Amino acid sequence: MTPTASAFPSPRTPRRGRRRTPRRGRRLVAVGVAASFVLAACGDDDEPADAEPSESSDAGKSSALLIATTVAPITSIASNVIGGRAEIVGIVPEGTNSHTFEPQPSVAELLSDADVIFINGLVLEEPTKELALANMADDSVLVELGDETIDPDEYKYDFSFPEDEGKPNPHLWTDPSLALAYAEIVRDTMSEVDPDGADEYAANYDEFTACVIELDEAMQAAFATIPSENKRLLTYHDAYAYFAENYGFEVVGAIQPADFGEPSPQEVADLIDQIEAEGVPAIFGSEVFPSPVLDQIAAETGGTYVDTLRDDDLPGAPGDAEHSWVGLMRANYITMTAALGGDPATLEEFEVCGVGTDGAGYPQ
Repeated sequence: MTPTASAFPSPRTPRRGRRRTPRRGRRLVAVGVAASFVLAACGDDDEPADAEPSESSDAGKSSALLIATTVAPITSIASNVIGGRAEIVGIVPEGTNSHTFEPQPSVAELLSDADVIFINGLVLEEPTKELALANMADDSVLVELGDETIDPDEYKYDFSFPEDEGKPNPHLWTDPSLALAYAEIVRDTMSEVDPDGADEYAANYDEFTACVIELDEAMQAAFATIPSENKRLLTYHDAYAYFAENYGFEVVGAIQPADFGEPSPQEVADLIDQIEAEGVPAIFGSEVFPSPVLDQIAAETGGTYVDTLRDDDLPGAPGDAEHSWVGLMRANYITMTAALGGDPATLEEFEVCGVGTDGAGYPQ
């Protein structure tokens, strides 16, 4: 299919001039900086595995730039745009609750050496952001991708993210149009930081855009097979609010409270009543947030309980083709389409695409 302007829902124009600090000449950063975190992590088996960043899989290279990222989807998006022009090191381990993740003090070394730090923002990684602000160099750059992508009047609040706490739903990356806005911000930021690489960043962004458009077409074709009355989402952790608006779904509920604990018995009873009244066909759990409450709700309502959606835990292992933001979207939306009574064939046939080889470091 030839891409058209209407094929991609709600194209975004990233906001400009926020949370960026122009930099000038920066010293070369050797791969040993990233490697030191791996050595520290291996030195004490009693330390939690989620405490340390991971070394890039390309251990032999050195780079003029060191880029720090937080959650794995952002690391993957950044890697597609940046390619091999920089060392990219993730901070938040996959499968970890990124909302409550507390980086160990040793992460400060990475943040102090990083030339650019890409975080999601929207109050997702506050401990990591605070550590970055306390340790980053005066000439480095901190970019909050979500804050640069949407305006406050576009923030979404719900049961898991109540407005009175001032923490909007931060999960923009599950909507391909917003993920592409992230990629555009990465392109523009890196072109400012590394003007010599501007053409390469632009070419990588264009290639990634073509990949995302193909993904979007496969998604829309699959979603068109879902009965309209089934396009209702009840999730444990609401990671799909922005996606739902752009792709014609309705989020009827999110089970997990704002404190990331379990809902009260009364809240569970209210949800059961809502599910029975609205005929929600499937209840979606999360690999990051397993919950026995979902089994109870599914058993009492007769709904299908699906516990394999991933919020920011990429499928496969680092180095696998499917271990990417694109692979994550494909896997999640195959699962969602099938559970809601649709035919995911176009997504199953879609071949995971990307730009080059992903050499970023993904902590596990």
